[in-house]
Amino acid sequence: MQTKRFLAAFATSTFLLGTAGAHAACDKTEKVTAVWLPIMQTTAYYVALEEKLFEKACIEIVSTKMEAPNQIIDALIAERADFGPPGAAAGIAMIAEAKFPGKLKVFGLQGGGIAVDRINDGLIVKPDSPIKSFADLKGKSLGHVPGIQWRTISRHMVRSAGLDPDTDVKLVDLAVAMQVPAVVGGTVDATLSLEPVGSIAVASGKAVRAMSNPVAHVIADPFYSGASLMTTKFLKERPDVARKVVAAIDEATDLVNADFKKYKPILTKYTPIKEDQLELLAQPYLRGFKDLNDVDLKSYQALVDVFIKEGVVAGPINVKDKILAKSDLGN
Repeated sequence: MQTKRFLAAFATSTFLLGTAGAHAACDKTEKVTAVWLPIMQTTAYYVALEEKLFEKACIEIVSTKMEAPNQIIDALIAERADFGPPGAAAGIAMIAEAKFPGKLKVFGLQGGGIAVDRINDGLIVKPDSPIKSFADLKGKSLGHVPGIQWRTISRHMVRSAGLDPDTDVKLVDLAVAMQVPAVVGGTVDATLSLEPVGSIAVASGKAVRAMSNPVAHVIADPFYSGASLMTTKFLKERPDVARKVVAAIDEATDLVNADFKKYKPILTKYTPIKEDQLELLAQPYLRGFKDLNDVDLKSYQALVDVFIKEGVVAGPINVKDKILAKSDLGN
């Protein structure tokens, strides 16, 4: 009877996920708070939840969805959350680290690339638009994900195309859900959009990708705009639990990378993606902690250097110092 009562209570809970009380093997469950964005880059986290990987590790996840990238970083810096699963803003994380040194550690990267054939972002326009590249944006408007990260990337992309981001192009903060409607309705001439916006745009038939992975062409290939983050407070106070979180995300990352088609349907539960759009989705490029290499770190460094060049943050910043080390986990 007690088990039945527990399962009934668990079924009605939409906020606390991964309660491990049902597992007799757990002498103790650890509560861990995660803050996440409903985007493709977060796929490994969705899979970890659905496959009960945290539950199996005796971790009870308090899962809090955020609406903007800066909200995740704010929650982590203020220590209202323990970790940001894949998809937290890689650039904003380093801005925060510059202001509050030693607060965060990176344990994974997410994005896309030309060589790896994974789409992260696109320049989205109407099918009959004359805009084929950023060089065609003079006198036009460009929408982007709200916040300093994509404002800075957009400015750099415009500047790299030989235009002045202050005088030649009007940059517009646009919530993700509003980006395709804004292009279709003519509110903006184009958007620099993260997946799955491009896939949804193409599926609608009302917009197209003028460019796929434009940022990788300019900043680094592969290009990572997302990161997996944890607070150093969580890491120092509960290293054993932190190690389990990293292991769960790594395992989920491997599952997604091995069989994205199998896990795509999960996206309809956590993101705005609809079932009839699944076939058109571009697979994200996900890098777990155990797989991070010098190419990945060089790519991340290139993004951070753009923020320094654009005057958003003072340099130099060495991203290698911000990456989680195996020794941090007691390995």
